[in-house]
Amino acid sequence: MRLLRKLLPLAGIAILLLGWDLAVRSSSSMILPGPGKVFLALVELARKGLLVRHVVASLFRVTWGFLGAVVFAIPLGIILGWNRRLGLSVSPFLEILRPISPLAWIPIAILWFGVGDPSAIFIIFLGSLLPMTVASMNAIRSVPQIHVNAGKNFGLSDLELLRRVVLPSILPQLFVALRLTLGVAWLVVVAAEMIAVRSGLGFLIVDSRNAGDRYDLVIAGMVLIGLIGIALDAGIRKVEVR
Repeated sequence: MRLLRKLLPLAGIAILLLGWDLAVRSSSSMILPGPGKVFLALVELARKGLLVRHVVASLFRVTWGFLGAVVFAIPLGIILGWNRRLGLSVSPFLEILRPISPLAWIPIAILWFGVGDPSAIFIIFLGSLLPMTVASMNAIRSVPQIHVNAGKNFGLSDLELLRRVVLPSILPQLFVALRLTLGVAWLVVVAAEMIAVRSGLGFLIVDSRNAGDRYDLVIAGMVLIGLIGIALDAGIRKVEVR
């Protein structure tokens, strides 16, 4: 059964690749390249040194934007969730900003920081900050009041109550929020790189499209985005298990 569970995802990928190849071969249009051409495009990128360059550039921006958002968002969410009055006063402001797409900030980011890494990192920071803040705030509010009351009855101070009762209680929800927010950050960086920078996987896709008929590189960039996204999610899951 363990072997079967490990083989099922591989079987699904094999079926997907086979269906993709058959669809391309049976079609008269050559716009969409087959898996073989995409693999050769990945090899070409690796041989030219562009594969590592673009992947590292995207990961660099996601790392700093995401970590910066986590450092600000989790304490802010905990404070707003712990202090009900403060949370009620700030929540409408957060709810107004939250539906605004991070990509809408691209013109402002370019105006403030110019074209380059700071603009992309700022956009990723904004895209990760609000979801993480709201998730942290809701996690604090979901802590059973009976647990808080029990801690107070044992004479715990507010800081001890937060450290010994509240934080262990909200950790599962925080890790779910981290996984979702990291996915958002990875989506945002690709879109930001299509406009605000001159490197990264998003730039690779746009540059390959502008090159003419290099749709094999476009699909190769999309495949890399998916594979790296899976790897990032798996990394968060391992940390969560620990």
